[in-house]
Amino acid sequence: MARVLFINGGSEGHVNPTIGVVEELISRGEEVVYFTIADFRERMEKTGATVRTIDREKFIKAFILGGRNYLLERINGLLHTADIMIPSVLEQIEGEHFDYIIHDSMFGCGRLLAQILNLPAINSCTSFAQTKTTFDKMLEHLSKNIPSEIVKTMNDDFQNLTAKIKEKYSVEIHTPYEVFCNPAPLTIVYTTREFQPFGETFDQTYKFVGPSITFRSTQNNLDLTAIRRNSLIYISLGTVFNQALDFYKLCFKVFGNTDHTIVMSIGEKVQISDLGEIPKNFIVKNYVPQTEVLKYTRVFITHGGMNSTNEGLYYGVPLIVIPQNADQPIIAEQVANLGTGIKLDMHSLTENRLREAVDHVLSDQSFHESVANISESFQKSGGYRRAVDEIFKFKKGI
Repeated sequence: MARVLFINGGSEGHVNPTIGVVEELISRGEEVVYFTIADFRERMEKTGATVRTIDREKFIKAFILGGRNYLLERINGLLHTADIMIPSVLEQIEGEHFDYIIHDSMFGCGRLLAQILNLPAINSCTSFAQTKTTFDKMLEHLSKNIPSEIVKTMNDDFQNLTAKIKEKYSVEIHTPYEVFCNPAPLTIVYTTREFQPFGETFDQTYKFVGPSITFRSTQNNLDLTAIRRNSLIYISLGTVFNQALDFYKLCFKVFGNTDHTIVMSIGEKVQISDLGEIPKNFIVKNYVPQTEVLKYTRVFITHGGMNSTNEGLYYGVPLIVIPQNADQPIIAEQVANLGTGIKLDMHSLTENRLREAVDHVLSDQSFHESVANISESFQKSGGYRRAVDEIFKFKKGI
């Protein structure tokens, strides 16, 4: 039995894919100590892991110090979190032994902690993977239209922050890629090479295990028998960027009193009472068991988060993707490129565009054929069991 230190951030899309991995690790005899925010304590404790928490508010406050407008500002924000994450983790594990560390690709100073603790490291990548080459090209592209004085300020901040971290923790940070992507000798990617952009370019240190989907037992106030009909449309903008009252009302206008049954999940930030009169063919909830609903869905209107996209395609559902932020535009582009759905823009969205997109997806068999191919690759890829197989192979070579 080995002891595993697992470092993660605080969002559904980064935590949920790791649930099955942690359960599988523990079922095979590993002991897992899992760091995340308090919101996910109960969920992760059900896996059998020992859960320790980081202060969400302090983390966010440090992160936004870097700025919010440009990618390099967000990278600097992650560097600002080092003085929150690193001391907190080191204090809570003082005197303990670990055999290896698994860290999220985008949160938690995982690569830095691996260096400080001198532990073999595994990268848990819940979005599309990036090599240094693809990341540098993306950063260069995004920096083209930024005024040179702002670029200089961001670069100076990056150099100053990395120098301070090196002095304080005796760790090296050479490039923004190391901060944003947390590269490691083994990277577990929760999609397939078929869905990953330029999937053929990644070497064998990247293991594309497919979606890590487990049954999540949560309080369910949705009568599933009411949605088992021939024309179900599911609408959800995820758990973060979902304050979209105008969008929800637009959906009422487009789909209200049609032959479709509509399940719409609006999250916790919007009150159902704010929506006004709800059409009779709509079922509106703050939360629904997404994987259960997707089993009966014909079209999924989504923000295009990696978790939701993976789950929709896994269950063979064509997508209408309306990206909001983060990596969602890139995911939406890949969905469109592979013919598994349509990408729409929230700012220019109209009733007609949304209606036409859904009608097109429902009537064009090519979408269903493309989705079926991706769904098959997802279901054959192994998921969390394959992830743990790869982790154990890596462990043998440590």
